[in-house]
Amino acid sequence: MKEIIAIIRPKKVEPTKEALVELGIPSVTVVPVFGRGKQRGIAEELNIDIRPGLLDQGLLAGMKYMEFIPKRLLYLIVSDEDVDTAVDTIIKVNQTAQIGDGRVFICPVDNAIRVRTDDQGDSALL
Repeated sequence: MKEIIAIIRPKKVEPTKEALVELGIPSVTVVPVFGRGKQRGIAEELNIDIRPGLLDQGLLAGMKYMEFIPKRLLYLIVSDEDVDTAVDTIIKVNQTAQIGDGRVFICPVDNAIRVRTDDQGDSALL
């Protein structure tokens, strides 16, 4: 089993959730978070698209900055055989080629236990 942690734009939560459900992965936890990455808190990231390369060229000198940008943190636990499909789907739905598309992290999970039934391992996932 693996834990997939994805940081995505708020407006991409519903399309991501729908795509995962189509794959048969209905279980996801979504948490509102604030953060910043390579865009360094560019406020306009919320409203406009930034052409690729502008940040690297230093052409954003006059832009306003905010400390953190609202994002959504998705947590899902999937069986080993579903990891690649789930990650590929998350990337496909969220990739705009713009700064701020997010990140995906994959971590090992030793076990899962369903509290109600004591099911363990993959059987505790669904």
